[in-house]
Amino acid sequence: MATVTTPMTAEEFLALPDDGTERWLVDGVVREFPREHPMTVRNRFHSAILAAVCAVLKLWLWQLPLPRGQVLGGEAGVRLLRDPDVIVGIDVVYVSPEVVVRQTDDTTLIDGVPTLAVEILSPSDTVQEINDKLALYRRAQVPLVWVIDPYVKTVTVHAAGSAPVLFSITQELSAEPHLPGLRVPVSRLFE
Repeated sequence: MATVTTPMTAEEFLALPDDGTERWLVDGVVREFPREHPMTVRNRFHSAILAAVCAVLKLWLWQLPLPRGQVLGGEAGVRLLRDPDVIVGIDVVYVSPEVVVRQTDDTTLIDGVPTLAVEILSPSDTVQEINDKLALYRRAQVPLVWVIDPYVKTVTVHAAGSAPVLFSITQELSAEPHLPGLRVPVSRLFE
């Protein structure tokens, strides 16, 4: 991992070239995660789980009254904090209606803290990268984070103020109270 130390604004960060390098902006500092291949290519397990999580969240969302919030997938750019800015890409997010209505056309980022952040592990992820991202989510007070491991078929739930809880494919995952009514068998995410 390379770290560029020149302070940067969100606007400068968004103007960086889309060259396949994963980048986060943390407290005005760009953190780069170069990959072996210049283009981000997700493996089929990652992509299938991303699609399943989005489907589960969308089905739940469509049952809610308006305004509903929004589900986004595929490394959605999210500004978690301002002054200094913290911007990360998240595999799948749910943002509340309150966050959605505050969005403007000034940026393509989701500007605000999501209610749910979902990270799907890839072979290239390191323990340090995942721990760093979890620390950023805690700092931004993201209420609910799911870390999905496609290889051992588990979901680790990180809820604000609670110890992480591991769920296997024999269990049911609940997003209560943050996403009322959302319950799904863990096995469904790996079908």
